[in-house]
Amino acid sequence: MNEKPNVASEDVQIVAPSPAGGGWDRTARAIKDILTSQELVNGNISIINKIGAGGELGWKSINQEREGQVLAVNSSLLITNQLLGRSQLTVKDFTPLATLATEWEVVLVSKDSDISSARAMMDHLKKAPHNYRFGVSPRLGNDDQLSFVLAGRQAGIEAEQLDYYVYEDSDQVVEALLSHQVDVAAMSLSEAKKYYDSKQVKLLAVSSHQRVSEIPEVPTWKEEGIDLVFQHWRGVMGPAGMTEEEIEFWDETFAQMVSTKEWKETLKKYMWKDFYKNSKETKKYLEEQSKMYEELLGASGQ
Repeated sequence: MNEKPNVASEDVQIVAPSPAGGGWDRTARAIKDILTSQELVNGNISIINKIGAGGELGWKSINQEREGQVLAVNSSLLITNQLLGRSQLTVKDFTPLATLATEWEVVLVSKDSDISSARAMMDHLKKAPHNYRFGVSPRLGNDDQLSFVLAGRQAGIEAEQLDYYVYEDSDQVVEALLSHQVDVAAMSLSEAKKYYDSKQVKLLAVSSHQRVSEIPEVPTWKEEGIDLVFQHWRGVMGPAGMTEEEIEFWDETFAQMVSTKEWKETLKKYMWKDFYKNSKETKKYLEEQSKMYEELLGASGQ
């Protein structure tokens, strides 16, 4: 087996551009735990939470910090922030390293809500689109909102007709939901599950192609009359200008990580789906996603 390059001995910082407990943070901490426990890197690994501007502050920081290896967890907001005119950053400002996992999106309401189903909610919104307030985080244009935009479009509801309220993270969204500051929320399944298990919220629909085994009683959008399947992805990137040696090291390291039993257990724990792509595949995927989101946002009137 070829000896690993010296990159393996450098300290690693992984930036999670969100508060602790969110999807980006969970991904960063899972990476750290497995890289450490499996001794895939020799240096120290630290998690840095840099919060604000829908991920931009955290992402921007990795091009400013070049001590050791500095990585960041990303998602579609890296693309949509720029398309919506909220950031100058694009995927070209970074080095794509890996796409790791996807998960499903859900729509939820408080347990005492009078909204009985996703279908009933859509029918009501077609008649009175401003009667419900929608909560999302951390910024408009992310997959939480866009999954609902796509569902609404199929029901004849345009995005600009709805009233959105934006919060820093999913915990704040649920707090707003439970205090009736908002009526409906959209977020990833892993973020909503703990509130569903504690019977604080109802899940109206999941964006999967078939019912999810962990929540078998929750219908898919298709069952509610909306032909929608939508996956939310997360990945890892490095600063611009990484060397071939660095990229090769992370290709090898992440390929080893996703093959471990610990990573498979992490996927199961958070109801994530394996979606591993190496650096070359991720670069191509991000280009495809950029085109897709550009078309989606243009069509949705964002």
